[in-house]
Amino acid sequence: MARVSFPEGFQWGTATASYQIEGGVREDGRGESIWDRFSHTPGNVLGGDNGDVACDSYHRLAEDVALLRELRCTSYRFSIAWPRIQPEGKGPILEAGIDYYRRLVDALLACGIRPFPTLYHWDLPQRLEDDGGWPERDTAGRFADYAGAVVGALGDRVADWMIFNEPSVFTSLGYALGVHAPGRRDVDAFLRATHVVNLAQGEACRAMRSEHSGLRIGTAFNTSACEPGGDDEADAAAAERWHALTNVWFVEPALLGRYPDAFVTGLPADRMGIRDGDLERTRADLDFLGINLYNRTLLRHQGEDPNGLHVLPVGPSGGDEGEKTDFGWEVWPNALRDILLRFTRDYDTPVLEVTENGCAYGDGPDERGHVADTRRIRFYEGYLAAVAEAIAAGADVRGYHAWSLLDNFEWAEGFSQRFGLVHVDFATGARTVKASGRWYAQVATENGFEASLERD
Repeated sequence: MARVSFPEGFQWGTATASYQIEGGVREDGRGESIWDRFSHTPGNVLGGDNGDVACDSYHRLAEDVALLRELRCTSYRFSIAWPRIQPEGKGPILEAGIDYYRRLVDALLACGIRPFPTLYHWDLPQRLEDDGGWPERDTAGRFADYAGAVVGALGDRVADWMIFNEPSVFTSLGYALGVHAPGRRDVDAFLRATHVVNLAQGEACRAMRSEHSGLRIGTAFNTSACEPGGDDEADAAAAERWHALTNVWFVEPALLGRYPDAFVTGLPADRMGIRDGDLERTRADLDFLGINLYNRTLLRHQGEDPNGLHVLPVGPSGGDEGEKTDFGWEVWPNALRDILLRFTRDYDTPVLEVTENGCAYGDGPDERGHVADTRRIRFYEGYLAAVAEAIAAGADVRGYHAWSLLDNFEWAEGFSQRFGLVHVDFATGARTVKASGRWYAQVATENGFEASLERD
């Protein structure tokens, strides 16, 4: 077996999101979020599930920090619920809300764990959605105010921050496809939302730096290795356009002050609501890029497309015989290596952190109370080996965060998909560290592992 090793000081972490784990949605003045409204609307979430209780982490803070210690994590990526800080998305901060995160941060620091918060992981205050949501330009200013207020309250003890989680996902699924909150199906609203989010990213970054110097700021970008689904040159061009829209639509406005070439017919500036001077406002001096990756995507050229993209996704799978998770997602570790190296080449070797990567398998406790999720261990072996290969090839990757610490509320899938290194009994809240969690703790302790799988 070959040894897979990582650089000294490599961060080993897990990731969660506020609405997916916290619960306590009506406590201490928290306002309504778009996910509260969406999940309580019949037909939106599998099984009629919602995040009212979720993993009850709002009341189990100490228990969950103890789990992080047991997993030997050196970094914990969590998100801050905007409605806990500003119940209506504006106005003074709610002290009871910020206090919860102060206690979490202090508990992490006491254990030697880096607090790694994300300011926005999809739970927009419902009041702001009622006023137009992300397609409304005013939301960018509201978000910058919120970002500055949170950093003003926590920046004395938290140095590393993420602005957004997966802006390409919450804009597309929430405003174009309507399968996530707020459930709108309006392509023009989606296009406007992407631009407002880019404005918000730049404005928030500046607001955060004005509160505290010396911060490390990034965003967690959802990525997928985009490959041609056929041999035609048009298919290769289609894969590049999909990469532009899904992988770097929120990267290049920040780093380069421009939008990438995703549309055959040119940038739909009018539909996006772009104004003079906006692209300078989208610039954000990000210190690192967060990489979330779950799959690859195969693309072909599509002749008819009123929106000018001319791309047809034909599947994320290498074939019917390929290994898949219980979510039906392809297991393809090379996708993570390839995307890390693509970002390394295209953006002059930026600092990278793998901010999410993981798999859904439904293994539960046996008669002894053990969760023998060997498929998850095999998954992580492959993907961590891919990260090590990217580092060996020149990628400056500083950390890896497994999704997720806990089985949790998986958005429109409710509680049907289990991603955690820790099993959660959703009826009682009881936590059980899975075999994968114990394995991950050993990897973190040793800063590497003996690979039992051969890599292509």
